[in-house]
Amino acid sequence: MTKNKLSSSVQLFSGVLIMGLANTASAFQIETDEAKIDIYGYARLNASYDINEDINKSTGTRSGDFSQVNTGAAEDSEASGYFGADAVQSRLGIRTSFANGVMVNVEGDFRGGTSGGQFRLRHAYGQYGNWLMGRTWSNYSSFVGNTSVLEMDGVAGNAGLYNRTAQVRYTQGNFSFAVEDPKPKILDQTAKSGLPTFTARYENKAGALKYSTAALIQEVGYDDGTNDDSAIGYAVFGAAKFQVTDTVSIQGNVNYTDGANGYLWRSGTNYYGEDAYMNGDNIETIVGYSANLGTTIKVGPGSLSAVYGMTTMDWDDAKDDGLSVGEKHERNTNAFVTYKWSPIKSVMLGVEYGRYEVKKVSGDEGDANRLMFAAQYNF
Repeated sequence: MTKNKLSSSVQLFSGVLIMGLANTASAFQIETDEAKIDIYGYARLNASYDINEDINKSTGTRSGDFSQVNTGAAEDSEASGYFGADAVQSRLGIRTSFANGVMVNVEGDFRGGTSGGQFRLRHAYGQYGNWLMGRTWSNYSSFVGNTSVLEMDGVAGNAGLYNRTAQVRYTQGNFSFAVEDPKPKILDQTAKSGLPTFTARYENKAGALKYSTAALIQEVGYDDGTNDDSAIGYAVFGAAKFQVTDTVSIQGNVNYTDGANGYLWRSGTNYYGEDAYMNGDNIETIVGYSANLGTTIKVGPGSLSAVYGMTTMDWDDAKDDGLSVGEKHERNTNAFVTYKWSPIKSVMLGVEYGRYEVKKVSGDEGDANRLMFAAQYNF
């Protein structure tokens, strides 16, 4: 073993020893001659109480699920009072920065599986200079206009995909461009795409204002071996946050999609709506739009937030063309009032009231109310 390798091995062993002895409230860091390794994450408890019906997402994290909201006559027979708790949102990540400028990040949580508890990959990417390759947040997303809530799946109308995807991204200043894994979805038809999704984003700030805007285009197509057709879908969003004072901010997002509702957060049954439908052998794209608006105020030892979000899909053309779409979600809305505070360093506690509302194309409507509590321990 060479002297340099021996030195690195000693430093690595020392780093691991320090990591094992360190207080769990501190970040873990290992340094060698070639790299710096950060181990980070958190342990989190989520608990929810559904007041008038059980809308908890089956994969854990106590997230509210629009598809579980009863509508129409089903609301008359609903039971009440459902409590549950889990820790599957707990997260673990490793970030390695090499001396040559390469950075590699791998991160996961335990939301995988039908009821949570299995490790799920969130991020796995490498970055060098202006280039990023791998799985991470879509370039067609932004957190600038988001209001912080305990609900892991966030607010209807958050900007863009609000999820992670495989991509190749190039960033130059405030601009970023990416080719990403396509996500076409056609009602009652297997979709295909011969092209990646192309995204572009611009993000900047001016005084007390931060803002972001992005656009994408994607191919939505099908080919059943006999017939085929395709259409071009697109989407745009705008996001902004204005810091009114040191203690008050206002933030929000607006989205518009046509043939790209897979990028319209909390549309469709719960997460993503269909991009198009079949009119005979022809593809017809579906329009969607969404928005949310919130405020955050520093109160006492923590912060109080309130936010309202809405997502809508336009099924009128599909209905006029004779499709049976009465059970499709035309509009999803949710609203949250959240209080978070940190009693000691590296610990976050929070309580939240949430309301979910659904309107279907048939006109049936439903709503549900829930309470949440969270305790998070960061390292």
